[in-house]
Amino acid sequence: MIDKQLLRQSVERAIQDTDIFIVDIKVSADNNIVVEIDSNHNLDTATCARITRAIEADFDREVEDYELEVGSAGLTAPFKVKGQYLKNVGNEVEVLTRDGRKLSGVLKAVDAAGPDTFTLEIMKKVKPEGAKRPVMMAEDIVINIADVKRANYLLRF
Repeated sequence: MIDKQLLRQSVERAIQDTDIFIVDIKVSADNNIVVEIDSNHNLDTATCARITRAIEADFDREVEDYELEVGSAGLTAPFKVKGQYLKNVGNEVEVLTRDGRKLSGVLKAVDAAGPDTFTLEIMKKVKPEGAKRPVMMAEDIVINIADVKRANYLLRF
């Protein structure tokens, strides 16, 4: 079976000095390898092919046969790593927390250096004192990434 750590090191060398980051690497028992990457810019097939060739140079198919797929994280795929949160700052996202709250709002900020938290701006109905009707007001919520069950980019049509 292909060693996942050696595979990760191979991918990291291939994406070194780029803004590409690893989202996920899966290696099945029968050596089906799926490498999922993302970037702050558009990923094209040439980039995926370059990374595929780099991996193939490090892992000889004559020694151990494997199937390899290198692709980008889908637009609607759930976020798996902090880099995906950073990439989506300013975009509308949907978050399902581990305690069952479903929140939609604009991803305002991600704490890149400190704890793994992000700020989500949600719209909330609030009835100001003395007002006849509630009004929509923005509220910032800080959420720990570890408390997120699922988060993804929110497509609006």
